[in-house]
Amino acid sequence: MSNGLIVSISGPSGVGKGTVIAKLREMIPAFGQSISATSRAPRGAEKDGVEYYFKTKEEFEALIAEGEIIEYDVYVGNYYGTPLTPLITMSGKGQDVLLDLTVAGSLALKEKFDETVTIFLLPPTLKELRSRLTGRGTETEELVDKRMAQAKTEIASAPKFDYVVTNDDVDRAAEEIAAIVEAEHARYVRRSKEVDTLLAE
Repeated sequence: MSNGLIVSISGPSGVGKGTVIAKLREMIPAFGQSISATSRAPRGAEKDGVEYYFKTKEEFEALIAEGEIIEYDVYVGNYYGTPLTPLITMSGKGQDVLLDLTVAGSLALKEKFDETVTIFLLPPTLKELRSRLTGRGTETEELVDKRMAQAKTEIASAPKFDYVVTNDDVDRAAEEIAAIVEAEHARYVRRSKEVDTLLAE
């Protein structure tokens, strides 16, 4: 049995990663979920172990030192990272895992695991991205400006990703990613054992 795919979705803040991932999970319920750890405070009704593992800065730094965080990034002053053990366990059982990672996180993961498939989620326009960020109603104009500047930097990294999907419609974006996952499973490198078995008959 081959390892499951590690499908990592990245994109600028406000692009709709969470919404697209939720739709993907409806379409492909078998996806494993790797929950990220962060040192930022919970927002709204977020719960520990559901949206994120919420850690203090000191706790997070201890996990890094122990090698339990396979990749991490600092974004707007907070740590974000991926715990190692759950990811290895799920992929090792042949289960595909879906991740919502920072741009740096996706690229770091791609270097460590051959099973990684990186997808960059684009907004239809930067104007639409600003509108989504402002529409949250949770951030000051200054923070929105900071996120927009960060978004341009992140979008410049899109060529380093395996695939680019534009989120102008959530259903369509999710369907496109589901098609990518199906195609990745059909790649020769992942089906070579089937070919070898037939040739050995």
